[in-house]
Amino acid sequence: MNQTAKYEILYIIRPDLDEDSKKALIDRYNTILSDNGAEISESKDWAKRRFAYEIQGYKEGTYHLVTFTTDQVDAINEFERLVRINDDVLRHMVVRLDTK
Repeated sequence: MNQTAKYEILYIIRPDLDEDSKKALIDRYNTILSDNGAEISESKDWAKRRFAYEIQGYKEGTYHLVTFTTDQVDAINEFERLVRINDDVLRHMVVRLDTK
């Protein structure tokens, strides 16, 4: 059995996405994590920020941070698989916070 670890996912959402679509996107990704065994402790917007360089033609994006614990790599794998094929997410990064 895998050990539980704490992770953070930071992803950048297109700045021209309307509020309802952004909320639906965030809810969808939180559900994907939860359904695959992750326990989300925090999911919050970091607001819109300007980029140092253009990403896919955008000069800014809405940053969103999710902190969670899981013992299933399936949750992270499924999140990454789906976020890679979604044009509304410009970039994402998964970081493991502890190694216990």
